[in-house]
Amino acid sequence: MDDRPEDKREYRNLVEPGLGGAVIKVSDDFFAAAKRMLATHDPEFHPDRYDDNGKWMDGWESRRKRDTGHDYCMMRMCPGVIYGLEIDTSNFTGNFAPASSLEAASVDSDPDDETSWHELLPKTELAGDTRHFFRVGDRRKWTHLRLNIFPDGGIARFRVFGVIDESSSPEPGKTWTDLACEDFGGKAVACNDMHFGHMSNLIKATKSANMGDGWETRRRRKPGNDWVILKLGQAGRIRRIEVDTDFFKGNNPAACSIRGCLLGDADPIKQSACWPVILPRVALGPDQLQVFGREIIDAGPVDHVRLDIYPDGGVARLRLLGEPEAGD
Repeated sequence: MDDRPEDKREYRNLVEPGLGGAVIKVSDDFFAAAKRMLATHDPEFHPDRYDDNGKWMDGWESRRKRDTGHDYCMMRMCPGVIYGLEIDTSNFTGNFAPASSLEAASVDSDPDDETSWHELLPKTELAGDTRHFFRVGDRRKWTHLRLNIFPDGGIARFRVFGVIDESSSPEPGKTWTDLACEDFGGKAVACNDMHFGHMSNLIKATKSANMGDGWETRRRRKPGNDWVILKLGQAGRIRRIEVDTDFFKGNNPAACSIRGCLLGDADPIKQSACWPVILPRVALGPDQLQVFGREIIDAGPVDHVRLDIYPDGGVARLRLLGEPEAGD
């Protein structure tokens, strides 16, 4: 397209991680993690940088496909209307994806086998080391995307330019208070397991330093799931939830949910599994920040929350942003 959509001030990048963009399923990202494709900075290239899987690339790169089919990446986006796309293959020359297509869905929870997908971009040829821009004419609101590449290869950056659905998030852009942060009095009070990482790490104010600086449970060999209960430093209404699986790659939970209650001094464990739902069960991807707003159910003011992870695994940080209750 001639006029690049990122130049339009009213457009936002709807897959930006800070707005809720996150990878929730990928067919293969052996050479380069799919989450890098959503980074906001320009792609980097380091000629002599290698990791255990080969040449380090700043983007998503799958292995060479030796069977039928194609690779894909499923993403959660900030709900909104899409006007344009950028598929950037910068620095990918002999390993870029030769073609791509994009599908979208609008669902209340994460997609499943029954989800109906709608094509926004038909299968289109791509060039190496090139920024490609495409218009989108469908003005429906979308919540999830599936980027297909044919048959394999790499994409440096993927950006989706559009207008945020204001009804999907309460007061977008508002600065909330982290009600659970230990710096404001938050405390981890109980969990069923913290074999590899202490539960109190979840609410540290600082960014996680490594995989040991988070809450991590042992591998579950029985039915059920793991959980942790937090006492908020300030009672309040939760408006934005950030679940960060930083450093947890092969051991992140598959999903999580959050319940809450205005408990006061009552037993924080008894009946916690029956507290009102604040965040219904949502999928979690590895090693990335995942932001939830539209998914949140207003349970009123709460002073305790229960984070359930399914079935086990590690979470680096949990941020519960919202409005402190008056008088607290």
